[in-house]
Amino acid sequence: MRKVWALRGQRPLATNHTRYEWLYVYGFARPATGQTYWLILPTVNAQAMSVALAEFARDVGAGAEKQIVLVLDQAGWHTSHEVVVPVGVELVALPAATPELQPAERLWPLVREAVANQAFATLDALEDTLVERCLQLAAQPTVIQHATNYHWLPAT
Repeated sequence: MRKVWALRGQRPLATNHTRYEWLYVYGFARPATGQTYWLILPTVNAQAMSVALAEFARDVGAGAEKQIVLVLDQAGWHTSHEVVVPVGVELVALPAATPELQPAERLWPLVREAVANQAFATLDALEDTLVERCLQLAAQPTVIQHATNYHWLPAT
């Protein structure tokens, strides 16, 4: 749910359905270029994070010859000792409680635009909407750059 504009004296209506089925969007962004990688999984935990890292590493070609540095916050599923980090991926944790330093945090409002104030009949319908939105964002690297490329980040 989020705030919406309404005429003075009128109450806005938003569909709300209080079921507890979830999908989670994992997003990786390269701020300098606006390139993104998206993955939708049914949960957030160390095992799912390991899957997301493995898929990401495979798709970007990380390995002994190509090293990728990922900046993460200190969410439990990012820092768990159970997370399997693929060869070629180095995780760098930001200080605790500093979401303003994490470029990926600026991705979530962009993703949520497609699902805000909507109820979905099935998880498949939600997934279809999320997939479509992630594809739209992947095709708009300038939007991602403007959202994530902080002035203090290295230019590579």
